[in-house]
Amino acid sequence: MDDVDVRKRLQKIFRDVFGDPTIEIRDDMTAKDIEGWDSLAHVDLIIAVEQKMKMKFAVADISLLKEPGQNVGSFLRLIQQRLGS
Repeated sequence: MDDVDVRKRLQKIFRDVFGDPTIEIRDDMTAKDIEGWDSLAHVDLIIAVEQKMKMKFAVADISLLKEPGQNVGSFLRLIQQRLGS
């Protein structure tokens, strides 16, 4: 799966999880940029990505995503790393 496919799949997952068909993900986006992205939605997002992309994240990976400076681009790179893209 190439980077464009991963990004498209991630965007669809974001739209499904947040119930907003207009979301256009950008690398610099954070939870502040998406209405309803709270800690519960974050867990839902992680679970949805694991299920739909058939992967598992380590607890350490999920914790890193909550640190300052992390964004959708960081999440996308982590997914690509896990998929071996």
